[in-house]
Amino acid sequence: MSESPEPGAGEMTVAAAFAGMRRAVPVMFKAGCPDCRGRFELAASALRLAIGGSSRTTFYSFTCPECGVPVRKPAGERIVELLTGGGVRTLRLHSTV
Repeated sequence: MSESPEPGAGEMTVAAAFAGMRRAVPVMFKAGCPDCRGRFELAASALRLAIGGSSRTTFYSFTCPECGVPVRKPAGERIVELLTGGGVRTLRLHSTV
């Protein structure tokens, strides 16, 4: 004869699942401006990532918070991985050929 578990045994409520969670800390990325040579940290919302069909068309961009110049830098595989994992908005570029 087997015993049946009590109703709800082993189930977790939503409140219990989230009880130990704290507010998530936003990811910050270190960046530099080639124009004014400023060094700063940017939130994911300040960056944009464009993924193209080649290394020449894959880049990230932001506006320098110190001098206001638009900055565009190449993004290799590791940079793409870090930026996407950190919540940076991504645009996938498609070939028109």
